Order: sequence, then structure tokens, then C-alpha cells
Amino acid sequence: MGGTVAHKIMQKYGFKEGQGLGKHEQGLSTALSVEKTSKRGGKIIIGDAAEKPGSSLLGVAETSTFFSADPSKKSDANPLTEILKNPTKVVLLRNMVGRGEVDEDLEGETKEECEKYGKVVKCVIFEIAEVHDDAAVRIFLEFERVESAIKAVVDLNGRYFGGRIVKACFYNLDKFRVLDLGEQM
Repeated sequence: MGGTVAHKIMQKYGFKEGQGLGKHEQGLSTALSVEKTSKRGGKIIIGDAAEKPGSSLLGVAETSTFFSADPSKKSDANPLTEILKNPTKVVLLRNMVGRGEVDEDLEGETKEECEKYGKVVKCVIFEIAEVHDDAAVRIFLEFERVESAIKAVVDLNGRYFGGRIVKACFYNLDKFRVLDLGEQM
């Protein structure tokens, strides 16, 4: 990791190479880097990805009217560090709409809105009858790249949509491909 400013600061506060931050070492285990992408913007790159151009994991989010763009309205429903531990290309959105609230425009609008994170290969809406209303409608988005899915989860998890707090997480790609969409979360 070398002698970057971030690395030196982390060492000052007790960080040791290979260990994660936090009481139980569950946090970041490498320093973040920023790659400048324009005059006023940049991408945050996690650890070793800094040496590989085009492998950025998180970026500057755009705002829209589809989801509430107010970062102060984020919720701590799911700790993001836990969600980001096993990323896949498939994002599962729950609690966007309730049972019976799915209309013909939802799939297209969701796919179009999520294209800002990267190319969306497929969008599937799945309704489950025997679960609580906030988990009854599951929206699955398959992205072309894992990095795009990470951007989507980071930005969408905890956002308000139609008065509901969206819960975003990753979903197993193999289960998604065979349309095994009813797994308990």
C-alpha cells in the first residue's frame, strides 16, 4: 500500500496491514484513493483497485426525481458495510412498492433510472404472496458490471421512494439466472 497520506493517517490510528478498521476488524482493510475524472469530480477507488485503471468501485452520484436525492434522508436500515461484503452483478430492491402497487411502467422506469449507475442487462419484478408487505415486491436488476451494481446499492439503499425506505442488497447471480427469486432475505 505504500506511503500514501491516507495510509499514514490510518497507521497513526492503529491500522495494521491486512486488518480491517473497527472494533471487530469488519471495516476497510485498505486505504481509499481518489481518481480525478474531471475538473470538479472524481471516483473513490478501494485499495488495490487504485493501480488498475477503469476498476473504480464507487463514483459521484447523479441526482434525479425518481428517488429522493437528499442524502440526509438516508436510513440506517441495513449497515452498508455488511451489504458490500459479497457484491454481485445483481441488485435486489425491496420496499419500493407494496403488494398490488406494481404497474406496467415500474419495470421500464426502474431500469431507465438505474442506467445512470451503468448498463442494466435485465430488470425483473417478482411478487411474493406469503410475506410482509415491505418484502412482497422484489425488483431485481442485473448490471453488466459489478462496479455498476455497487454504485446502485450504495446510492439506493436507504433512499425514500413513494414514502417508503428502499432496501438494496446484492443477489446471487446463479439463482437469478435460473429465476430462483423467492429466497428469504
